[in-house]
Amino acid sequence: MFESLGGHDTFVALVKEFYRGIADDPILGPMYPEDDMDGAVWRLTAFLEQYWGGPNTYSQERGHPRLRMRHAPYKVNPEARDAWLSHMRRAVDSLDLPPMQESLLWDYLERAAHSLVNSFDA
Repeated sequence: MFESLGGHDTFVALVKEFYRGIADDPILGPMYPEDDMDGAVWRLTAFLEQYWGGPNTYSQERGHPRLRMRHAPYKVNPEARDAWLSHMRRAVDSLDLPPMQESLLWDYLERAAHSLVNSFDA
């Protein structure tokens, strides 16, 4: 699937567009340290590439993804999930993928976002 989605260039473009609005987002911005935005970009790009069958650089450098554990320190409530999905929707739309690839990618991202909700407090 990695190559069918466009390979490395697609994931770089996706993540770059996603993070374009994060720093100014009142809900998500505080979750991302300003001094490590490059690290956040690298981690998401490497994770998505690996998930979709690309290089396993993420696991080589960081170990098992353990998404729920890595997100546990943050309050990921439905509002944060929806904000994340809004930025990611814009990023996915910017790729202009064929319908089947777009649907597969979006389905995964949506399921992943829902699975990371760890609080229902406002």
